[in-house]
Amino acid sequence: MITNTELELKGNQFPNHIVSYNKNIDVLDFKTENDVTLQITIVRDSVIRFRYSTTSNFDNDFSYAITKYASTGYNFLEIEEEEEQYIITTQKLICHVNKQDLKVNIYDAKDKSLISHDELGFHWEESYEFGGDIVKMSKTSQDGESYYGLGDKPSHLNLKGKRFENWVTDSYAYGKDTDPIYKAIPFYTGLHHGKSYGIFFDNTFRSFFDFAHERKNVTSFWAQGGEMNYYFIYGPKMTDVVANYTDLTGKPHQLPALWTLGYHQCKWSYYPESKVKEVTAKFRELQIPCDAIYLDIDYMEGFRCFTWNKEYFPDPKGMVQELLEDGFKTIVIIDPGIKIDKDYEVYKEGIENDYFCRRADGPYMKGKVWPGECYFPDFTNPKVRDWWSGLFKELIEDIGVKGVWNDMNEPAVMEVPNKTFPDDVRHDYDGNPCSHRKAHNIYGMQMARATYQGLKKFGYPKRPFVITRAAYAGTQRYTSSWTGDNIATWEHLWIANVQAQRMALSGFSFIGSDIGGFAEQPNGELYARWIQLGVFHPFCRTHSSGDHGEQEPWMFGEEITGIVKKFIELRYQLLPYLYTSFWHYLNEGTPILKSLVLYDQEDIQTHYRTDEFIFGDQILVCPIIEANSKGRRLYLPKGNWYNYWNNEVSSGGKEHWVEADLDSMPIFVKEGAIIPKYPIQQYVGEKEIDEVGLDVYFKTGKENSFLFDDAHDGYDYTKGRFSLRTFKLTGKTNELIIQQHKAGTFITSYKTFKLKLIGLPFKISKIQVDNEEIALESLKVNGDNTLIIDKDFTELHIME
Repeated sequence: MITNTELELKGNQFPNHIVSYNKNIDVLDFKTENDVTLQITIVRDSVIRFRYSTTSNFDNDFSYAITKYASTGYNFLEIEEEEEQYIITTQKLICHVNKQDLKVNIYDAKDKSLISHDELGFHWEESYEFGGDIVKMSKTSQDGESYYGLGDKPSHLNLKGKRFENWVTDSYAYGKDTDPIYKAIPFYTGLHHGKSYGIFFDNTFRSFFDFAHERKNVTSFWAQGGEMNYYFIYGPKMTDVVANYTDLTGKPHQLPALWTLGYHQCKWSYYPESKVKEVTAKFRELQIPCDAIYLDIDYMEGFRCFTWNKEYFPDPKGMVQELLEDGFKTIVIIDPGIKIDKDYEVYKEGIENDYFCRRADGPYMKGKVWPGECYFPDFTNPKVRDWWSGLFKELIEDIGVKGVWNDMNEPAVMEVPNKTFPDDVRHDYDGNPCSHRKAHNIYGMQMARATYQGLKKFGYPKRPFVITRAAYAGTQRYTSSWTGDNIATWEHLWIANVQAQRMALSGFSFIGSDIGGFAEQPNGELYARWIQLGVFHPFCRTHSSGDHGEQEPWMFGEEITGIVKKFIELRYQLLPYLYTSFWHYLNEGTPILKSLVLYDQEDIQTHYRTDEFIFGDQILVCPIIEANSKGRRLYLPKGNWYNYWNNEVSSGGKEHWVEADLDSMPIFVKEGAIIPKYPIQQYVGEKEIDEVGLDVYFKTGKENSFLFDDAHDGYDYTKGRFSLRTFKLTGKTNELIIQQHKAGTFITSYKTFKLKLIGLPFKISKIQVDNEEIALESLKVNGDNTLIIDKDFTELHIME
């Protein structure tokens, strides 16, 4: 990988000494004698971009990954020239550029410690097959360094000692360590000596990452074309690295509607209409909450996108409306393959306007997918994206469909060895024409983007809901995602847990798995354990292949139905907590799911943990991932934690054995947390929320908690019409103080809070609200330490 001794060594395979340096405000150019140019851009004090050219010229600077809303600007910049190196200093970083070989070292500006050190640094070789460069970078792997990220890789959370490939791939029934699969997110976080940094290699060609696999002390990344173009992002906290990467590639463009965070039911396929209604009626009969029902490819006429099979669904608009009246939002699938059929309107428009991808020699790219022979829109062409977004008018505006699910958009092609387009297919790439080698990894992203634009336009004033299978860095701006065609096995339950955490670590929090497994059939125990995990994933959906049996919550007997109902109800109770976590994700870029290493990187014990994770900021979840388990060992991070089920307090920083029979799963709440809860609803909006529960977990000391609320859909929250409540808890041996601060102009429907005081070390004898003593009876203080209080209190004192 590192050097190719078979090929003739070019004169500038490795850069030699610098002969010129030029500064243009925040862009620094270093040119070597053998025509290698390093361009360094200071994006922020903690974010530096490195771009290399072997011809002294750079291609047009264009990226689908980088958002136009990314933060830029720095507080300090100084460049010094010394005998052997140039020194670039920002407020956070010091970067040394070696004059002899262009190698880069990066240090912490505060304590001068080494963060990143080029080993061979930048080098390249010519691609004899395709032309252009194969670009490479190698860096020294520091003592004890760990690596995280890279999207949906179904491997151990810590990537140390492994090698991976980024090439978006349709991977039906993939397994542990299968690589590559559906997503290409070339971003990783490194952690050593208590400090964390990130590298985002913004190159859409087939790329590779080697984390000290080939050579013990070397980490390298390379791509089979394009530029060596990467961003170095410094923490030193991992949460800051991930937040800064998310800022760079984009936070979601809007909050999800609250109903999208409910439970969803899907299958390949629910049809005809009578079957759809049978399933939805059963949810309501059993009072298992559910917000969305899905229609897979069989709802279409011969799998033609944007059509309906009139035999199965004679009145789609009427059906969708009836389902909505019962609280069910209808989601439909749309794939990229457009059937070659001269009587099919979408096909005719695509041909008339030349919207389909072509091969290098001119003919259209033809491939077989569900409808048979198909052509494929070039979603990298803005005109095609506009056309595609317009096709959603009937589905969304007329029929009333509430969400769209983009599948097969790797792009997947059947019955060909590479499962996708040939390399020679041409793409517009927003005015930067290229081959499929460059466009492959972003094809699904651009399809999802075009779909998102259509739903935003025709669903207005409601928020769009899109799901995609394929993704590149930045896709989180437009869409949610799931982890693809998994299998109903215990190993896949472990994989689902790791993948969701890794996606959140990679800037993409709105993620879930096919609960219960897509392929094959789970038994009741596996399904129950999967639901227990799935209700703590931001996207929560059961999906299965109909070939393998039934997978609705009631298909596994009464005991399992009861367990599934209990956990889905817990999901609905925690919706305000999850919605608040989304608010933080949108505003600060903080992941909704936090691996333990992200939560406490200083504790070396967290660096190799895979199972436990923090949901939001204050709930720790540890799924049961082995059959016949009556409990498990788990690690609690620093601090004290309440067992959610029995309120016992355990200290962190060590392992614990926790009982968890089939109807339970280890859940812990951080001491000092105030967890908001809704009453159980069968679907979002079923009830007018007139009271919100606040579970208050006592702590000696201080802790902040938050509650975000708005209209749960629409865009008014962007104009300040939201309610963000900050609760400051202070616990003493004989007193509990809760101070509330509210921001935003939204008036919530609820009038009161029902506080449940947990772990209070004293008996209540006196209560003050806003400096007035209140009679205990008027606050409805019960023997179980609950009290009801007006939502607009500013300071509450509970005293012994």
